[in-house]
Amino acid sequence: MAKPDMDFYESQDPIWNPALLTIPVPGIRRMVNLAANLDDVIHLSIGQPDMSAPAHVVEAAVEALRAGQTGYTMDAGLPELLEALADYYGQRYQRALTPENILVTTGATEAIYLALTATSAPGREFIVPDPSFMLYAPLIRMNGGVVKSVPTRAENNHQLDPQDVIDAIDMNTYAIVLNSPSNPTGTIYPRETVEAIVEEAAYRGVYVISDEVYDHLVYDGREYPGVLSCCSDLDHVMVVSSFSKTFSMAGMRIGWLIASQGAIRKLRRYHMFTTTVANTPCQWAGVAALRGGRGFIDEMLAEYTRRRDRLVELVAQTPHLTGYTPEGAFYLFPSLPEGIDGENVALRLLKETRVCTIAGGTFGDSCNNALRISYSTSLDNIERAFERIIPWMEKQDF
Repeated sequence: MAKPDMDFYESQDPIWNPALLTIPVPGIRRMVNLAANLDDVIHLSIGQPDMSAPAHVVEAAVEALRAGQTGYTMDAGLPELLEALADYYGQRYQRALTPENILVTTGATEAIYLALTATSAPGREFIVPDPSFMLYAPLIRMNGGVVKSVPTRAENNHQLDPQDVIDAIDMNTYAIVLNSPSNPTGTIYPRETVEAIVEEAAYRGVYVISDEVYDHLVYDGREYPGVLSCCSDLDHVMVVSSFSKTFSMAGMRIGWLIASQGAIRKLRRYHMFTTTVANTPCQWAGVAALRGGRGFIDEMLAEYTRRRDRLVELVAQTPHLTGYTPEGAFYLFPSLPEGIDGENVALRLLKETRVCTIAGGTFGDSCNNALRISYSTSLDNIERAFERIIPWMEKQDF
């Protein structure tokens, strides 16, 4: 299964737009495809919740289908969902938002696609943390934009140093991409980091594009400093989120983008030429999610906290892996010894132990000696995986 993927992504047939060459062979998909050809694989690779969506959310989608809600909504989104999102974020961050500040998209992926491809252009620089989610850099490069990476350090739990970001800003800088809690590290940027970056960006006329899809997966009672709580206005920010992680609605594909009314008007026009509108019944499910209680989120956080704490213990017991305690999302990004190729280790782990992880190089150039481990799987699977990983690591001579 891996070879057709390789052919598709690396084909230089003149029929294809050369911009496609900026899209790398996706490391996550390649590992999952390889794993599909093997028996008894334990996945520590998947980046989606393993819990079912809340019953009232599912029922809202079913009710919408039965009521004949199968046509297009307004291009910006279902009015009821836009109102619910404006109310929710307005209350959460104590700031005035209107439906005109919001665009409902086909998952956060489309929102990120719209934000980055609508703004990237030849000569424009985008500052991106390294490691970061693999979607950002290719979308910037597709339209000739330039990615300027700001590495984070494993010994600092991959915290982003705001001074490093500020120092990277120059006359060609157009935007800064943030992702907190981070995929792949689970790191949450503290308020002082977000405020420093947002304030400097506003002063320098630079956009901040913030991917906040894990904004409810925040552990240990920690406050979440979203960009909306750190900016004075929306003129230079775009905030992306979705229901995928918070309510386990990944396959229902409902995301959104929050920005100034002027930016939303431009992006609505672009959106009409991409997916036109998001899934109508699932937008009704989103209304139910926002209007319902927090019980599902609280239970999910409690379960993920148990898994995270046990995973941290297991990584600490594993030779050649150096970990830390992630503050959010459901990922840990432990380091291998300096100079060790994480891709080679991930491939060997899969073939020799049937445990699927993702190589750190998938997420940037500064972290080739790392592995991304997802704990969006059962505690039992995590235990069984490390019953295989620890003896295997003990035999390695790194």
